[in-house]
Amino acid sequence: MTQRPDIPLPPPKERRRLREAGALTQAQVAAQVGVARETVRAWESGRTTPHGRKGEAYARLLESLTTPSAEPYEEPSAPRTAAGRTGRHRQPSPSAIATAEAPQPSDALTPAQAFDALYAFCAPALVRQTYLLSGRRELARESVERAFQTAWQRWPEVAVDPDPASWVRATAYEYALSPWHRFRPRYRHPEPPPADAADRALLDVLLTLPPSYRRTLLLHDGVGLGLPETAAETEASTPATANRLLHARQAVAARLPGLADPAALHQRLAEVASAERLRAPRPPTVRLGSERRARFWTRAAIAFTVTIIGATALTVRTAPTRYEPPVPPGETVQGIPPRVAPGTLSDKELKLRKKLRSGTAHGPQRLLPESR
Repeated sequence: MTQRPDIPLPPPKERRRLREAGALTQAQVAAQVGVARETVRAWESGRTTPHGRKGEAYARLLESLTTPSAEPYEEPSAPRTAAGRTGRHRQPSPSAIATAEAPQPSDALTPAQAFDALYAFCAPALVRQTYLLSGRRELARESVERAFQTAWQRWPEVAVDPDPASWVRATAYEYALSPWHRFRPRYRHPEPPPADAADRALLDVLLTLPPSYRRTLLLHDGVGLGLPETAAETEASTPATANRLLHARQAVAARLPGLADPAALHQRLAEVASAERLRAPRPPTVRLGSERRARFWTRAAIAFTVTIIGATALTVRTAPTRYEPPVPPGETVQGIPPRVAPGTLSDKELKLRKKLRSGTAHGPQRLLPESR
């Protein structure tokens, strides 16, 4: 039996252009093809290439988008969440620590409105994820706030990103895992552990893992990203990411045998994260803090520049224009009697002076000016 050849696909950039021209989101394409939204994003970025039946369905969809008379795609009915948004392709857990599809910034919205929509959609789940990553409630809130402040400062870049939620998530994870927090006075002592014993055991196991293993386990089994997407977000190769995930699962299963199943681990991670009351600040507060931080560092940079210019001008003004040899330190010369201060003459010196004055009368005459 011969294998059926794959249908040729356009380049990755052309795939994304055709989807946007057809007014389709990545979630809509994923629902029609039957894959995850992260898989469609990987196809459009060129990290992976579709094959088999999924590739044929994806190729037929792109081919239909190239036809001018193609009817617009309608997303199939899906369960609605409390906020009125369409649910993901799989049933989420009750606490839902996984971040759903972030709303793409629209041209009809102002930058502040688009930022507030992204923040309201991603911040609650991201705070819970960061808590599982760091084990500290205050650090989790601070990491998410700092990540969104950075996103607001670089909003033109974040707004055009294919997945702004991943951009903010990566920034929050890097800030939470920074090793410099151990030198801060407020983070030198551990926080109170969770009240439930099972939650404490799972959190202790997570915190004993290396940061890279912990992040990989949280992204793959907690958030629900695929292996290529997890490797791309952690900036590692796919084999290295698979190795980290395998060792992290083995470490958790060795301490907690009931969590050897990834589905059970995903459920427990969601329960531990939702047990803590973690609230993020409001979007206007984050934007205001970002603008204040930007103004502070701008003024600090201006003040530092003015200081450097003033110091340079003062140096140029007071610097010598010619070479001046240094004055050597004084040295004591041996064999010469020290100079004494003038004082009264002794009897011997008085006699000598009298003798000299009286002896000049018998010598040659002195030449004295005559007054006329």
